[in-house]
Amino acid sequence: MTAVFTAADGVKLAYDDRGSGVPLLCLAGLTRNMADFEPVVDGFAHRARVIRMDYRGRGASDWPGPATYTIAQEAADVIALLDHLGLDRAVILGTSRGGLIAMTLAAMARDRLAGVILNDIGPEIMPEGLAHIMDYLGRPTRFRSLAEAAAAFPALHAPAFRDVPEATWTAHANRLFREDGGRLHLRYDARLRDAVAPAFAPDAPVVDLWPVFDLFEGLPLGLIRGAGSNILSAETAEKMRRRRPDMVFAELDNRGHVPFLDEPEAVRVIEEVLAQV
Repeated sequence: MTAVFTAADGVKLAYDDRGSGVPLLCLAGLTRNMADFEPVVDGFAHRARVIRMDYRGRGASDWPGPATYTIAQEAADVIALLDHLGLDRAVILGTSRGGLIAMTLAAMARDRLAGVILNDIGPEIMPEGLAHIMDYLGRPTRFRSLAEAAAAFPALHAPAFRDVPEATWTAHANRLFREDGGRLHLRYDARLRDAVAPAFAPDAPVVDLWPVFDLFEGLPLGLIRGAGSNILSAETAEKMRRRRPDMVFAELDNRGHVPFLDEPEAVRVIEEVLAQV
């Protein structure tokens, strides 16, 4: 059941908390919401405390505007949620932007991390992936219904995604869009585009995140990569593995950015990291 807490600036943030055991805090991608982690709830709520949240400007949280749609603010909101729940530490399962937030937390509050699992993200981001995000970010969808969107996804996401069950595409459409009044609506604030456009520009300065990644030293660490990813290259993943030979790793065939986290190898990475905590 979705609950709400209030951040220091008065913004109301939605979260879901169920299960018991090691706290596993799930952080979604840039435009995504807590529904992305439904497979994790189904697979782990009987053996972990699965916590999901919607960032400001996404899902059921308040949409206060792009000025606060920053990774630093979102990391502060994560700490506020941990404080609200009375949790000293949690394992972070970070998809894409959620993984960047995990790196930010390593720099600002490493003692709150019990472990980290990165879902198709690393210290270097492929520029073609950022360009692809800007193609659709904040723009109305061309699909007229959830059924139309789900039917179009197999061709739209090929060749990176193959052998995806029809039910998975249907669930994916429901997580991305809300159908109302005979049209589809985004489940995030379209003004998110204004917040990230400067950082996504081709001439934007590149931030060296490798020193931040190295702050995960000593923490249980996992990495899941879609073999067809346009965000996390195979070369960057291999460099991450060289720096952390103990990192639990899986590369998923027939998946791109981002894996759904119901794949057996993705489940294995989550299981192995949790077992180390």
